[in-house]
This record gives sequence, structure tokens and C-alpha cells, in this order.
Amino acid sequence: MRALLLINPRAGSESPTTEELAQAARNRGIDVHVLGEDDDPVELARAADAEILAAAGGDGTVAGVAAVAVERDLPFVVVPFGTRNHFARDVGLDRDDPLAALEAFDGEERHVDVGRAGERRFLNNVSLGIYAALVHRREHHRRRRQALAGVRALWLSLLRKRGVWATVDGEPVRARVLLAANNGYELSLFSIGVRERLDEGRLYLYRARGVLPRTWEEEPGKRFTLDSPTGRVEAAVDGEPVELATPLELAVEPGALRVLLPRRQD
Repeated sequence: MRALLLINPRAGSESPTTEELAQAARNRGIDVHVLGEDDDPVELARAADAEILAAAGGDGTVAGVAAVAVERDLPFVVVPFGTRNHFARDVGLDRDDPLAALEAFDGEERHVDVGRAGERRFLNNVSLGIYAALVHRREHHRRRRQALAGVRALWLSLLRKRGVWATVDGEPVRARVLLAANNGYELSLFSIGVRERLDEGRLYLYRARGVLPRTWEEEPGKRFTLDSPTGRVEAAVDGEPVELATPLELAVEPGALRVLLPRRQD
């Protein structure tokens, strides 16, 4: 089967190098495209003459290509090549060994759930509230090379009291942090842990009221409707800053992604 691997060289991995990963994939007969500054991995995946789609990068790159794999009903391979690689970890890959993930091209297929925020699919989570605001401000100031000053200013502003800024299924949201997750997470103070399952077929909505959340309110479900007075919300979808129109349906698509994984060793 013809496979295409899209590699994001700016995702954060240092070992192996982009060239080493690309050559290892080509040695397996896989077509490789190293993303340039102006390349859109989503559009490249949509136009690809391939029977397997794959992405090497962080969670943002991986999620975009995986969404196309769902659209096209194609198998998908994830190669951990970014900083955190949450999805790769939760499907059982070694985040420190991108080369081993290439075994998945001859591996076993597994169906996992995909989340959806409006028309945008996600693999891990959608964060709203102060987390999302920090991601947006960090990205804005990173481009202007003023990241530390910008994030500090935002953080100080967030310490002020804030009232109702959104509703979920018509109920006011007073929590400072709102997280919609594709399956259930282990959560702690400013830490998103692992997911035991990716095939439960549930979306989990987590709320934390404090600036430093020590406890999370958990609500599982199939779908939720988020609304806001302004008609839009800042969000971080799999770590990528986006602005989403409201009302916004948050939902789960059970078993929508066909993930290829290395065969288990007996």
C-alpha cells in the first residue's frame, strides 16, 4: 500500500534528526514530504495519492493529518516527533523512539475515538478559559519575541475575578478552566496525565474553578453545547491556538480513526 509520511521539522524533536527519520522511512518504501514554511499538512494530506497517511510532529500536526485520515477513511500512522506527543503516548508508543514507530506501517489496525469541536476534529482535548488565553497570548508574543513579558501580563490580569463567560447546555460556566477531552484523563495541578482508554466513546468535560486548580469537576457525555455572550471563544485545540464561533457543539466520534500500531511482541 502506498504510504505518505509528512514530517514537521520544527516540531521540537532533536533525535533522530529530520534527515535520519526521512531516510529510515524511505528505506521502507514510504513516500516522505518534509514540510516547508508555507506547507499546509492538512491540504497536502487531502491531495495525496496515498492509501496510508502518516504524520511525524507534535500533537497539532498529528491531529490535522489524522482528521484528514478520518475524512478519507484511511489508516493513519503517528510518529512522535514533537515536544509532548500526548496522543502517541496514549496509544502506547514510546515517545522517545520515533524510528520504532515506523514499524506501524506493517502493523495492526486499531479504531480509536476522535473528538469534534464544531467542524474541527481533535485527538486529545480542547482547552478554554485561562489555559487557552495563555496559549493565545504566548503565540502572539512569541511572534513578536516578547513571550515572557506578554505571558506575565496576562497572568496578572487573570488573577482578577471573572464572572460568567460561557454556558454549557444552558448552564453558566464560572470555572476559570474548562477542558473538553476525548476520553477520560488523569488530571492534577496544571498537569494532564494519561488516558487509560481511547475507545470508550465518551467526551469528558472538566471544570476547575481556581487559578491553581487542585480539584476538577468531571462530567462525561456524548455531546455538549458551549455558548458565549460574544459569539466566539479563544481555544487551544490539541495545543494549537484557534478562535471558535459559538454556539459550539463538542462531541465524540466513536472509533472514527483507524490507527496503525506496531505489532505486539509475544
